[in-house]
Amino acid sequence: MYRIFIVEDDDKIASILKSNMDKYGFKATCAVQFREIMPELEASEPHLVLLDINLPYYDGYYWCRQIRTRSSVPIIFISARAGEMDQVLAIENGGDDYVTKPIHLDLMMAKVKSVLRRVYGEYAGSELAAFEAEAGTDLAEISANGLRLYLSRNKLEWEGRQTSLTKNEQLLAECLMKQPGKIASREQLLEALWDDVQFVDDNTLTVNVTRLRRKLEELGLTKAIETVRGQGYKLVIGEQSGETSR
Repeated sequence: MYRIFIVEDDDKIASILKSNMDKYGFKATCAVQFREIMPELEASEPHLVLLDINLPYYDGYYWCRQIRTRSSVPIIFISARAGEMDQVLAIENGGDDYVTKPIHLDLMMAKVKSVLRRVYGEYAGSELAAFEAEAGTDLAEISANGLRLYLSRNKLEWEGRQTSLTKNEQLLAECLMKQPGKIASREQLLEALWDDVQFVDDNTLTVNVTRLRRKLEELGLTKAIETVRGQGYKLVIGEQSGETSR
């Protein structure tokens, strides 16, 4: 049974969310101590976190960053803030998706199921199996021109240096690394992030690509992701980009 941790200070909304999660067979727990949510969150060992932005003491962006220092658990923001910049900040602070209030429960559940299916369920398994069949590669690792992606640990490695990725960053890296030097269309990358493209915000893809670029730069790979105007992106590293070993 998947465990959902709900961080929502409005008791009525939290109760509705919990009831709906329980109705669909999930085990939902609501945060109580908003001054310090981490002990409750860690005790619940959630598979997914629903996180409001407007909270007492510290906002949801702060807590998302705190969670990301310890875990890559998927996080869906829920907020009355409907502005584009709020959604961008949510993604940049480590969120995986965003739902605006008033919450449409059917859409909420579709997103929850989609994220769980992709991260833990049959979709993730089929993706890995397909890759294994195609590439004959160890499921736990993908390598492209010296760049290594450790799928089970959300780690990216280049020349002995490693960086941690969020789930969305890993999905994008995985998609690009399966075809280094070739164009991955925006549609292809959007589908890698979400099951159903109707939930995709094109700007969100751009934000996640930017974040992945920064992670690659941390490893010393500058300009490793090229934008192909009107088509998509491609990963260019090693001999393809003139990167050399130190």
